[in-house]
Amino acid sequence: MESQAELHQPILQYSTQLLPSPSLESPSTTFEASSELEKILSDTQLPYFKRLKLAVWIELKLLFRLAAPAVMVYLINNAMSMSTRIFSGQLGNLELAAASLGNNGIQLFAYGLMLGMGSAVETLCGQAYGAQRYEMLGVYLQRSTVVLTLTGIPVTVIYLLSKQLLIFLGESTAVATEAAVFVYGLIPQIFAYAINFPIQKFLQSQSIVAPSAYMSAATLGVHLLLSWVAVYKIGLGLIGASLVLSLSWWIIVAAQFAYILMSDKCKDTWTGFRLEAFSGLWEFVRLSAASAIMLCLETWYFQMLVLIAGLLKNPELTLDSISVCMAINGLMFMVSVGFNAAASVRVSNELGAGNPKAAAFSVLMVNLVSLIIAVMEAMVVLSLRHVISYAFTGGETVANAVSDLCPFLAVTLILNGVQPVLSGVAVGCGWQAFVAYVNVGCYYVVGIPLGCILGFKFDLGAKGIWSGMIGGTVMQTTILIWATFRADWNQEVEKARKRLDKWEDTKETLLSDGS
Repeated sequence: MESQAELHQPILQYSTQLLPSPSLESPSTTFEASSELEKILSDTQLPYFKRLKLAVWIELKLLFRLAAPAVMVYLINNAMSMSTRIFSGQLGNLELAAASLGNNGIQLFAYGLMLGMGSAVETLCGQAYGAQRYEMLGVYLQRSTVVLTLTGIPVTVIYLLSKQLLIFLGESTAVATEAAVFVYGLIPQIFAYAINFPIQKFLQSQSIVAPSAYMSAATLGVHLLLSWVAVYKIGLGLIGASLVLSLSWWIIVAAQFAYILMSDKCKDTWTGFRLEAFSGLWEFVRLSAASAIMLCLETWYFQMLVLIAGLLKNPELTLDSISVCMAINGLMFMVSVGFNAAASVRVSNELGAGNPKAAAFSVLMVNLVSLIIAVMEAMVVLSLRHVISYAFTGGETVANAVSDLCPFLAVTLILNGVQPVLSGVAVGCGWQAFVAYVNVGCYYVVGIPLGCILGFKFDLGAKGIWSGMIGGTVMQTTILIWATFRADWNQEVEKARKRLDKWEDTKETLLSDGS
């Protein structure tokens, strides 16, 4: 077995020559390209630059085939949520603050929980698909859907108590009341999440991403039309805007499930409803819990920024300015989430297929590409800092407040170019439990307390809170970079094999702490 140093060395030794580029139109050709990449990285007879050039070319084709549609899916889904806040904002500043608080303070709780639990499917399906154990994917999909649907029941109770919770957290009664109205209309969205995320991970693990992008794009058009009718023509206000958002998510769910049933691409991985979906649920809950904790701690981190900002002086102006920046951050974050998904699929597929060098090289490439895009996003935001708020709400006061926060937003965007991608690598490897511990320490022991000290003790307001948050993110990103650099990819391949064998043969828990 190669030493750790020997395993990292190939990352710096790849190159290319003009060989026929692999077709990436089917699973078989994807496996061929993946296998070819591993061979190139292992071929010490090729000169340094030729190996690098050829490996980069193959990996970029595999990566963008996954990342481009995934980015589109997440951008469109986020655009639906953001457009709902924009429609709400046109009703008035109070409505914008209420919709933003309901979205960032309550709805993101469910989003993070469901998406986090769904990432367990991402690990299992990705590695099973790489190992060509196709029949396991459908069972994982159904079992995850059952677990997430049951989880949606207590989440619904939280939604119903949202007004009391927001007031308890110190928000004003007027904003909390309007936010609760908005949240009530999002209750059906909870159960759409419970089905959508397992389906999404099921398809992504097979490199089936483009159909979801087309479905999301079509749904966005329907969503905008229905939102306009509900808010302006019928006059349903906040409750109408949120009900339309819930309906749009159910349209996406129905379209994706119909695709699974009718597409030949899923004929090996979807073999119909199985009773096995109801077995081993507790083990799957434990597996999903580590994934949920990891992602929830990340999702809730900047959600806390909005909640804490509501306790500052002039909370309506503060919430308006922060909500605008968070909406922009959320939109740009979807690009990173798309690369997160691509990283998870690439790494899990390569580990399942037994290709350690290809997995390591994929990690390097996806981080590099995502970081370059993030820097470009930050430059655009800074150039538009004085006018960007007018897309959400009018008023020079809010525009000036947003302009002051844009430098902090730019730093956050650059960090988002690396941090979510490393989390995707962690999901692909099954490191969720380890990352959860890191997130607790960096985000909640360092980031939030530091932000509160700067914001309240030193009277720096929203800038102070955001600075503390950035400090926690920098610490977390540094730890993940170090852990990824030190990873022994041969051992990760062996862990993936044992994980799949253990689940298939004994239905015992798959992810040991820190594995």
